[in-house]
Amino acid sequence: MIEQNALREIIEQVLGEMNVSGMNAAPKTAQTGVAAPSTSGSVAVATKTTIDDGFIPDVTDVDIRKQYLVENPVNGPAYAELKLHAPCRLAIGKAGARYKTDPMLQFRAAHSAAQDAVFSAVDTAFLEKMGFFTIQTMCDNKDIFLTRPDLGRRLNEEAIKTLNEKCTKNPKVQIYVSDGLSSAAVAANVADVYPSLVQGLKSYGIEVGTPFFLEYGRVGAMDQITELLGAEVTCVLIGERPGLITAESMSAYMTYKGTVGMPEARRNVISNIHKDGTPPVEAGAHIAEVLKSMLDQKTSGTELVKA
Repeated sequence: MIEQNALREIIEQVLGEMNVSGMNAAPKTAQTGVAAPSTSGSVAVATKTTIDDGFIPDVTDVDIRKQYLVENPVNGPAYAELKLHAPCRLAIGKAGARYKTDPMLQFRAAHSAAQDAVFSAVDTAFLEKMGFFTIQTMCDNKDIFLTRPDLGRRLNEEAIKTLNEKCTKNPKVQIYVSDGLSSAAVAANVADVYPSLVQGLKSYGIEVGTPFFLEYGRVGAMDQITELLGAEVTCVLIGERPGLITAESMSAYMTYKGTVGMPEARRNVISNIHKDGTPPVEAGAHIAEVLKSMLDQKTSGTELVKA
């Protein structure tokens, strides 16, 4: 009898996990909690199970600035108020010597988002919608791009030919977009930054060159592009290296009459462009202001004086 009851429990558990119902169900006995034999003499299995609704809270929706998990803090409210000023993983509590489940899942989700941002490609449909044609550096794939930064600073022969055919020569300002180390940053910000930037430059009466997208691009590629197109000022909107706070941060690097091999001190950068940093629309207007200052002062980098 014990073996029969054990068998019934196993069958009930398996069918419950499979969400199987309606198979000769019979009431459970009060003593054993398993199904009572049916009147026909066959074994009837109870299939009453508690089925989860399938909803699992999204750990990425949590604002970690407002998350305070320390138990019995000395001065929790004061610490929580300090946390609001920076999105750091502080006061996340411990379960013994380990992290609690929620902070661990949030960390792993952020790490996965960062990896996806690096290894995924920018959607071609998005680029077509923005009106950007695509060229490529001397990197043929992501592996080469990540292991050979030098090749990410140089255009391949096809890219040089395409720019010569499609782009306006000697523009006052040449703007282009590049994936860099975060395709997610391009998808999240360019649709707002680029129109705002172009509108700002037009309000100053500054002409803008032909926009395009550079795949597998490093910041230094802007120097070869500047020389090739004869641009007075060049600006690249490029994905930043993703972190564990956001994988959608973008930067705008700018230079006045850049040349291949020039020192980095001749560049200016506006970074942390994302919804929780510098808002994209606001960033576009600010970039336009900096580009105008470069044209007015005919310099960039450490020599540029803020307007």
